[in-house]
Amino acid sequence: MTNPTVAFVGLGYIGLPTAVVMANSGVDVTGVDVNEANVERINRGEVTIVEPGLEEELKQAIASGNFRATTTQVHAQTYIIAVPTPFTEGYDVDMKYIYSAAEAIAPQLKGDELVILESTSPPLTTKKMADKILELRPDLVADGADNPDGKPVVYFAHCPERILPGKAMEELRTNDRIIGGQTEEATKRATAIYATFCKAELLPTNDVTAEMAKLTENSFRDVNIAFANELSLIADNLGINVWELIELANHHPRVNILQPGPGVGGHCIAVDPWFIVASDPENSKLIRAARNVNDGKPQWVINKVKEAVAETNASKVAVLGLAFKADIDDLRESPALNIAVDLADELEDIQFLIAEPNVKELPKRLKGFENCEFKNYHAALVESDIILLLVDHKEFKLINSDHFEDKEVLDMKGLWR
Repeated sequence: MTNPTVAFVGLGYIGLPTAVVMANSGVDVTGVDVNEANVERINRGEVTIVEPGLEEELKQAIASGNFRATTTQVHAQTYIIAVPTPFTEGYDVDMKYIYSAAEAIAPQLKGDELVILESTSPPLTTKKMADKILELRPDLVADGADNPDGKPVVYFAHCPERILPGKAMEELRTNDRIIGGQTEEATKRATAIYATFCKAELLPTNDVTAEMAKLTENSFRDVNIAFANELSLIADNLGINVWELIELANHHPRVNILQPGPGVGGHCIAVDPWFIVASDPENSKLIRAARNVNDGKPQWVINKVKEAVAETNASKVAVLGLAFKADIDDLRESPALNIAVDLADELEDIQFLIAEPNVKELPKRLKGFENCEFKNYHAALVESDIILLLVDHKEFKLINSDHFEDKEVLDMKGLWR
C-alpha cells in the first residue's frame, strides 16, 4: 500500500502520539476529535498532553504536510479508532464512544476501506462496532460475509496499543504489535499500516484473540501489583518495612515482586481486568480478587491519614501527586486523585496543600484548592504537619527528607524509605 491515507479518530493520550508517529513515517494522517479547543491547539503545534518528545514531533508532522487535525470526519482508506472505553456499573464496556465514532465514519465509506479499533475492549467489541457500521450502511458488507449481491466490502480489525505513558514516542516504534483482523485480508491490510512506523514484530491473529490479549496483559500486571499491595497491608500490620521486605525477597533469582502504591490507576490496568470478569464471572476469581485488593488500597490510605491526623492533632496536610503514575499529567482512574478528593470531603477542618507538578490547574473535583507551584513545595512541606506522598514524580525525588524528620510522613511509594 503506497501513500496510505488514515483518519485517526480520537486525539488523546494514545491517539495523538500514534497519529503523529504515523505522519512522520510518511502516512497522510487526519486526526479527528470532538474537542474543538484541542483541535485548534494541535493545529498550532501545541501538545494537549504531557508526553516527552511529542511536541517536537507534532510540529515536524504539521510542517511536513502529513498531519492536520479537524472536528469533521473525512474519507480515508483506513480509519483507526482510539476513543475511551469506560466500563458500566456491571463492569461491561460502555460502547457510547465507539458507537459515536462508528456513526461518524459510516457515511464516509465507499467500500474497500479498513476500520481498525485500537481502544482496549472486551472480546467481540470489534464485531459490535462492525455490526453498527453495517447497520447504518446496509449497502456495504464485511469482508468474509456472504455477499451474493456483490456489495462493496469493508474490512475490520482490532490492533490494541501497548505503550507506556511517558515513553510513547519510543515504544510506538519499538514494541511488538498484535494485529487482529476479522479475516486474513483484514489482517494483511492492518499489518501494512502498522509496518509504516512500527519496527518491531507484528503478530497476526484474529480480532477476538487480539482483544483478549490486551486484557490479559493488563490483568497480569494488575494481579502482580495486587500481590505487592496486599504485602504492604500485611507488613504494616506486622510492623515490617514493606520496601525492605520486597528488596530482600527480590534477591531470590526467580522472584521479582513489584512495588506497592496507593492503588492502581489509568485507563488500562484499573479497567481492563473488569472486562474479563464481565466476560466470564465464574472463572475469573483470581482476577476479581486482585481488582478488589487494588480498588481497596485507596481507602486504606485514607484511613492511615485519618489515624495520623487524630494522633498528631494535625491541622495541615501536604498531598504530593495526583496523576495515576509518575511524571505524567494523566488523572484518569487515578487513586491519588480519588484519595485527595475523599480526604478533602471527609476532613473539612484540615487544610490540604496539594501539589501536582504536571498540571497547571487542579481538576474540578478539587474546586477551592490551589495547585502549589514547585518553588513553594518546600514551603508547603515546612507548613504541614503530615506529608502524604502519593506519586513519585521526579520533582519529589529532589526533596531532602531530612528537612521534615519531625513530621508525620506517609510515603506510599517508598521514596523516602
